[in-house]
Amino acid sequence: EAKAGRVEFRVDRNANLHAPIGKVSFPVEKLVDNFAVLVDAVRKARPAASKGTYIRKITVASSMGPGVKVDPIQAQALEVAF
Repeated sequence: EAKAGRVEFRVDRNANLHAPIGKVSFPVEKLVDNFAVLVDAVRKARPAASKGTYIRKITVASSMGPGVKVDPIQAQALEVAF
């Protein structure tokens, strides 16, 4: 849950990460910034012993909506605008 602008994330037993990046009412720029921060946090949390491709697939979806695939390479290249 969100606490003072922070969101904790965990992976399930199939190594899928589920984390909120915002609400539908947020402007697109804010959602993109939140997404970039999340991807950056996941990259930084990568264990040193992990080898190979760490982020293989990214899908963004609303709670009950269909998912939209995102290219992981382009997602990791996003810059966060503070």
